[in-house]
Amino acid sequence: MIDVVFLLLVFFMLTARFGGYQAAPVALGGGAGEWQGPPRLVTVGPDRLALNGEPIALSELSQALRPLLPDAAAPVVVRSEEDATLQRVMQVMDALRENGIATLVLAE
Repeated sequence: MIDVVFLLLVFFMLTARFGGYQAAPVALGGGAGEWQGPPRLVTVGPDRLALNGEPIALSELSQALRPLLPDAAAPVVVRSEEDATLQRVMQVMDALRENGIATLVLAE
């Protein structure tokens, strides 16, 4: 009887969902119009951040992007390096959204 209860407990623990999933709104790369303005590529690494290949601090990123945006809806491409964590990429994307840069395109 104890074995059956233990197996049921393990089954329900493995199939239960303990936390909710969160979705991040990200624009898809295909189907967009013609690119306008200068390049805006943010490269996210595990311990480094670069704007168009030049290293930059996260606190300075949104200010450096402002002159490169032709309008408020212009997209910014965010690309992660191979060893960058998803948490780091989301941290950068959240920082950009908090500073008013909302159109982000995630690239491989």
